[in-house]
Amino acid sequence: MNATLIKPDIYWIGAIDWAVRDFHGYMTPNGTTYNNYLILDEQITLLDTVKHDFADISIENIRQVVDPGKIRNIVINHIENDHASGLDKIMALVPGATIYITEKGKKGLSRFFDISAWDIRTVKTGDTLSIGKRTLLFIETPMLHWPDSMMTYVKEDKLLISQDGFGQHLATAERFDDEFIECSSVYTLDDAVVDYYANILMPFGSIIKAKISEIQKLGLEIDMIAPDHGIIWRRNPAKVLNMYMNMATGVAALRVVVIYDTMWHSTEKMTLPIMRGIQEAGVDCKIIKLRATPMSIAIKEFWKARGVLIGTPTLNNRMYPSVAEFMQHVAGLRPRNRIGGSFGSYGWGGGAVKEVYDDLKAMKLDVFEPGVEALYMPSPEDEERCREFGKAFAEKVREYHAQFPG
Repeated sequence: MNATLIKPDIYWIGAIDWAVRDFHGYMTPNGTTYNNYLILDEQITLLDTVKHDFADISIENIRQVVDPGKIRNIVINHIENDHASGLDKIMALVPGATIYITEKGKKGLSRFFDISAWDIRTVKTGDTLSIGKRTLLFIETPMLHWPDSMMTYVKEDKLLISQDGFGQHLATAERFDDEFIECSSVYTLDDAVVDYYANILMPFGSIIKAKISEIQKLGLEIDMIAPDHGIIWRRNPAKVLNMYMNMATGVAALRVVVIYDTMWHSTEKMTLPIMRGIQEAGVDCKIIKLRATPMSIAIKEFWKARGVLIGTPTLNNRMYPSVAEFMQHVAGLRPRNRIGGSFGSYGWGGGAVKEVYDDLKAMKLDVFEPGVEALYMPSPEDEERCREFGKAFAEKVREYHAQFPG
């Protein structure tokens, strides 16, 4: 992709990664983009770099607009490798440029590069930088999603450069939300936002709410949000702000997601009568088999539903390995406002279902007990117990869901 004008004298000069499918363990079936931005003003200013492998592409995009040697300021909103690992190639072209970064960002940057010869100035929330006709306002956003993170607001253009906030992993030739929706769909874009939030930002809901409230209190007018991944929000930036507030509040669908794996199909056979019971209670249901589904999609579906049932066979008195891996991922994301239960099969000894309940309780989620278990292959009587369990769980989910707004 060539450099793209997003505002007068402000350009997207990033790179598209069509091929990436594993993003530090997070599956990205639609690829991603590494977005960074260039402002032409009295002091030409670069906001963020890109992943090192794509730095030459970004530099070539800069050359389409201006001689890279004329860059005077570089703003680093986030030091994670996919955004800052191309910085050394930029600094080789403009060794005299001034870098603006948070204090924690500077400390982290020193672990990646020799910064002793670089002119680095640390900033905090409320600090500004005049670059000519424009003023940049810096807003620290620690733990969104690294300690160093910040956003940059271009006051005169009502533009928020939001680093990893409000992004999506989408490799696309379209740069803006309205273009993407026209070529694809609103659902695809919304789903990408939820997927990104669930897999990366879920642990930081309370921080996100506080930070959006802080931005609102600053009275910033925002008519465009430009994240470091995915499309740029120009048609309706308020939409993604509202989506984030809803997700941060824990809004979920009145739905049960059944997430399971199976060894000899015994646990799998239990899922269908459980689903029938859930549907009899008038609650939506989705079934996910772990070894047939990317982990990031299973986590997204978990996040979208108010209730979750975890199905697992017992192996050596423990959860099945793929189920244990899923539970480990979810625990690190620290979900809230969800209710869970478990079911499964066993041979000569159980233990897996109890372990699932122990993990759900350790996450401080609400639980519905007892679960349902079957010895070897479930009998017709076991299947009836599964149906009753699914129905009772769904009724509990409906009752639980009523406690939450949205």
